Amino acid sequence: MADGKGDIELATTADGDRTPPELARAQETIAGTPIDSDEKHAQQHNGGALERYINLISAINFGFILQCSWEATAVTFQFSLTNGGPAAMVYGSLFAGIGTTTIAMSLAEMASMDPVVGAQYRWSARFAPGWNEFWGLMQGWITIFAWICSCTSNPAILSNIIVGLAIFNYPDYVPERWHATLIMWAFTILPFIANFWFRRLLNPLEAVGAVCHVLFFVISIITLVVLAERSTASYVFETLTHDASGWSNAAVSWGIGLLSVTYPLTGFDGVLHMSDEVKQAKTRVPRSMIAAVSMNAVMQFAYVVCILFTIGDIDKVTNTPTLLPIIEVYHEATGSKSATNLFIVMIAIIILIAFFNVFASVSRLVWAFSRDKGLPFSGFFGKVNTRLKMPLNALGLVGLVIFLLAIINIGSSTAFNAFISLPALALYISYFFPILFFFLRRFSANKPAPGPFSLGIVGLPVNMFALSYIIFTVIWMPFPTVLPVTGNNMNYAGPLVGAVIIGALIDWFISGRKRFKVPVARERPDF
Repeated sequence: MADGKGDIELATTADGDRTPPELARAQETIAGTPIDSDEKHAQQHNGGALERYINLISAINFGFILQCSWEATAVTFQFSLTNGGPAAMVYGSLFAGIGTTTIAMSLAEMASMDPVVGAQYRWSARFAPGWNEFWGLMQGWITIFAWICSCTSNPAILSNIIVGLAIFNYPDYVPERWHATLIMWAFTILPFIANFWFRRLLNPLEAVGAVCHVLFFVISIITLVVLAERSTASYVFETLTHDASGWSNAAVSWGIGLLSVTYPLTGFDGVLHMSDEVKQAKTRVPRSMIAAVSMNAVMQFAYVVCILFTIGDIDKVTNTPTLLPIIEVYHEATGSKSATNLFIVMIAIIILIAFFNVFASVSRLVWAFSRDKGLPFSGFFGKVNTRLKMPLNALGLVGLVIFLLAIINIGSSTAFNAFISLPALALYISYFFPILFFFLRRFSANKPAPGPFSLGIVGLPVNMFALSYIIFTVIWMPFPTVLPVTGNNMNYAGPLVGAVIIGALIDWFISGRKRFKVPVARERPDF
């Protein structure tokens, strides 16, 4: 109901507010039966808060840019140079591309049946064999945490780029950790403010971003291939580095080195969390997810192979004072500081545009989880500004959390590593449970009714491969990248994810089991 201040509170799902027919509708949703609803009821249930305005091209570009796979690989492959080396990067990127595509296909099938902003927590609650509210709440906390960490990784990467370029251009510059925090804050302000007018900026922003994403990729590949010295094929395809980081076991080093190629391909579910604003979401959201992952996986693999063949002096690249090996790669290839600066700035531009998309996606996710009473103070964060037609309070919460997380840089020299490994680990966990529950539901007598996009007979093997891939990659993500382990090089991803799970359990027992209810379908006109 309108509160007279430009905000509306969306409909809740508390049992006390439901009429018997609505309870029946909720039970049908849990069972997987499609729910029909006329336009008038849908608008009342959704509060008329978000309008569908995103077309197919913008939806594809949204996910295509958000992942920015080759750019993210360019500024994080230093993790693989000392763990696994070229073999981890080449074969790992191929493995990650296939694995992530099967995850996207699995989630796309669910999105076709039920395209909702809450996505993972909604589907976990819907398809779980029991304890639906419990799994929904736990999944919601994990997904929210994963996406806020993912949102933090963009300014962290941009901060790393700025510091690296400062060292590269001014060798006497001595970076302080608080410098990185201030830079992260500065990069957060622009996307935060721009998201107030995201509806107006969407089409031109996504079009420009997609063109730059592809154009800069082609320019980078051509420049490196033409100007850089060549590595041997044996170096690119046969070198397995396993003694530079302290890990003597080659298999362990290869597994740890996967981080550089698995992290850039996460986040394809970003468009899922925009589902309430996508026209014809049941067909366009699945297509957008699969298209974005497939294109980014191909670009990442091509860029990895190109970088390894043109990496130049590996010792200089690995030990660069900029702490960003890609700067040294471009400098060795071009021999020009100006050209190197230009190439690195091109990468930064795409990551910044992707930050706009990540901000928009995570704010919708926080809004949806609050709307379903998953977060404390849900009445406040579950509101949508009627003038801007976007979840302004949820956006403010995300911005505040990013500002607070940026302070970690001041106290820890490994904060950047955490900002990269945390979202990858948490996002993969968030993908696992809905796929698992949906996979198990395939064997039940009460199978969900398929949507316009269905995997058909290949659904079982695709789900099985996706689950196996997630388990394999998640095993390595909490491992420390360097031995011996100290407080400075510790990988805090595992403990922090564990802390979130414990916190979610505490929330469940204190008030979550009474507060959170399985979300009721909020179907609206799909055009």
